[in-house]
Amino acid sequence: MSWFQDKYDSFIAYITNPDVWISVALGILKIIFIIAIASVVIRVGRAIIHNAFRINSKSPLQISERRTNTVAKLLQNVITYVVFFLAVIMILGVLGIETKGLLAGAGVIGLAVGFGAQNLVRDVITGFFILLEDQFSVGDYVRLGKFEGVIQEIGLRTTKIKSWTGELHILPNGSIKEVTNFSLSNSVAFVDVSISYESDIDRAEKVIEDLLDELPMKYDKMVKRPELLGVQSLGASEVVLRVVSEVEPMQHFAISRALRKEIKLRLDEHGIEIPYPRMVLYNREEMGSKQVN
Repeated sequence: MSWFQDKYDSFIAYITNPDVWISVALGILKIIFIIAIASVVIRVGRAIIHNAFRINSKSPLQISERRTNTVAKLLQNVITYVVFFLAVIMILGVLGIETKGLLAGAGVIGLAVGFGAQNLVRDVITGFFILLEDQFSVGDYVRLGKFEGVIQEIGLRTTKIKSWTGELHILPNGSIKEVTNFSLSNSVAFVDVSISYESDIDRAEKVIEDLLDELPMKYDKMVKRPELLGVQSLGASEVVLRVVSEVEPMQHFAISRALRKEIKLRLDEHGIEIPYPRMVLYNREEMGSKQVN
């Protein structure tokens, strides 16, 4: 009973000690101050990043708005995590908790997790550089290794690409070694036109040239007037003329089809024959009877 009484008296003496409450009040004030400073640092850092990217959007070196927002959001989150981590460490120090051992343990655990998640870390780092370097963006037609199609989504860990047949491929960013982007520069549409050997080549070229003068006004996807390069090859039964046209990115398929149609209709109007395979049948009996007569 005396032991319990001693403990009770010690507890009462402790909680009624003014120095204890002064220490607790100072600790609470320090924690509030740390939280307030951390909040201010986070807000200022996020504002600086936002303004920096907004200024960059007005510079001659343009980055797409979606990519700018993604990178800005990523950097803002990094600042938030770092400041919160430092604030927690400082608060633990105020509470009298030894942080050196905690940091050492966190370093060992982080090292172990890093070795176990190398692919994840590689995917995230690669995804960050894909966004930062503007290698491709949503809507671009690209070839990533053996996969080819339209980019549907870009993340820090994976990229989604949809092929023209409808399959959706989800690729870890760390596996992307080679990128071919077909949407960054103008494409070239080319069409080979076959005419028969009996046709007048000069007249056929004149008809095609007149047609090419009209096409840019009809097809706004053409960057400039198509060109007739001339005779491309001499086939078994036809002379092949080649027409090329510089068009907007990824419009070469549609313009190629339109060129074939326009050229075919115009050649038909002027009676210029496009050769086609012919088959001649000989009757051996008839040929034999003719020889006997």
